[in-house]
Amino acid sequence: MTNPSSQSVLFATSEVSLTNQPKRAKPPVSSGVIGMLIFMVTEAMFFAALISAYLVIRSGIEEWPPWGQPRLPIETTAFNTLVLLLSGLTMGFSRNLLQKQKFQEGRRLLGISILLGTFFMVAQGYEWVQLVNFGMTVSSSVYGGLFYLIIGAHGFHVVGVLAVLIHAWNRLGASNNSINVEGLIPLQLLWYFVVCVWPVLYVLVYLT
Repeated sequence: MTNPSSQSVLFATSEVSLTNQPKRAKPPVSSGVIGMLIFMVTEAMFFAALISAYLVIRSGIEEWPPWGQPRLPIETTAFNTLVLLLSGLTMGFSRNLLQKQKFQEGRRLLGISILLGTFFMVAQGYEWVQLVNFGMTVSSSVYGGLFYLIIGAHGFHVVGVLAVLIHAWNRLGASNNSINVEGLIPLQLLWYFVVCVWPVLYVLVYLT
């Protein structure tokens, strides 16, 4: 028959060994962030391919832009570029606030980022309508086709990320807010990507 005192010692020893077990360390980078980084690399390769094609085709044509094509609105697009860069800045502040559990302030700055991104796309859309009215279409020249392909691909990415960010913004404002703040980081990284790609496209397509 087992002595009760030895049983209590056994249980106490087990409890101590369980408490002394090292806790699992939280991974430094979440799987969502890793997946988004891989996706961003593939997207960077996609835009690099578009840029390479643009440079190769442009180098084979003497007059660029071709005669008869409207000149791009450099000044207004420069202002629009600043708006998009500002949205990346407010997104960074939003991320910091949300990580500090300051949901109201973080949501407000996230909303400002969305508004700035929406302004950018509306201004781009207006620019495209004006260019079409001046005769620059996808089929008017190689110049027009490349312009709408490259700038349109970027605009497609902006609209896609904005749609998901609006959904996240709505969930942050819900009374039963169950959104995981860490889950927002991949979306914010993707927004930084579309923000950082744009100045490269602006210099390449508008200024050179």
